[in-house]
Amino acid sequence: MKKKGPLYALFLSLILLLPGCSSIAVLNPKGPSARTLSDTIILSIVVMLSVLAVVYILYIFVLVKYRAKKSNEGYIPEHEEGNKVLEAIWIIIPIIIVAFLSVVTVKTTTEVENVAADYKDQTPLVIYASSSNWKWHFSYPEEGIETVNYVNMPVHRAVEFRMYSFGTITSLWIPQLAGQKYAMSDMLTTLHLSADTEGSYIGKNANFSGKGFAHMEFEALVMSNKDYDEWVNDVKETAPELTEDEFKGLLATDFLGRKTYSSTHLEFSPPPGDHSEHMSGDGSEMDMDNGSEEHQDNKEIHPSPEPSSGTEFDSEPDPEVEQPLPSSPVDAETHDGH
Repeated sequence: MKKKGPLYALFLSLILLLPGCSSIAVLNPKGPSARTLSDTIILSIVVMLSVLAVVYILYIFVLVKYRAKKSNEGYIPEHEEGNKVLEAIWIIIPIIIVAFLSVVTVKTTTEVENVAADYKDQTPLVIYASSSNWKWHFSYPEEGIETVNYVNMPVHRAVEFRMYSFGTITSLWIPQLAGQKYAMSDMLTTLHLSADTEGSYIGKNANFSGKGFAHMEFEALVMSNKDYDEWVNDVKETAPELTEDEFKGLLATDFLGRKTYSSTHLEFSPPPGDHSEHMSGDGSEMDMDNGSEEHQDNKEIHPSPEPSSGTEFDSEPDPEVEQPLPSSPVDAETHDGH
């Protein structure tokens, strides 16, 4: 009985802990893209559990049926050359499982790389999401406003994030709304998402990018269309403009809280590629294959950290910063209560 105690304790722990899985963000989707990914994850788990179930059932069956006992003492099984039927089964079944999961993965990837079917008739709200050490800049070219370390968006609206970086490679991830996508310095990537439930969702950098990685969290606030329009108008009327000097100061500062501006950096620091529909002039400043000249200049404000042959255990701990770091941008208050 004593030997079975740990097994009973483990079984009881699983019963108590598994209900908590509902709080896992990726399994609590609030939009069609995240729901597609969640369904794929759950399906993959079910398939893998089915394989495990068959294996363990056969394992227990063999242990019980062919266990040593008095009635078969001295028994020597007959020599077997193999069974072609069984060999075919354990070759074909894994091929079928892998083929099935491959088809599901390709279908899922195609769905999340495009605007959700329910929002195909909408023109997506374009938001340029750029990262710098260690913060996020969200530019709304249609509204002419910009935020730092938080992003607001309307509910039931297709949203297209166009992402790039002023430094190391980062990855924008809002688990309850969409999967992660990388942001790189000399190219632009897109992420499609939409939300069908109002609320506050956490976003983060899913790619380790240095000592400030843990602080690259932001709030993604999904608002009603009315509240979103009021927020945009309020920002235009009350927030200061983002000047080039101010923007370079933001890039040079490692850690920031939330900030809001009534203009965007896209006017004087265009992103890589041709996006003249959202820029000033005729877009001729974006003819460079690896990004605009302004983008290249701003990258030099905080270049990627130099590689080191040493490890984190070979150096002294970093001194404490003079000002306290924000515990998380999500904990701060948004502009005027939003």
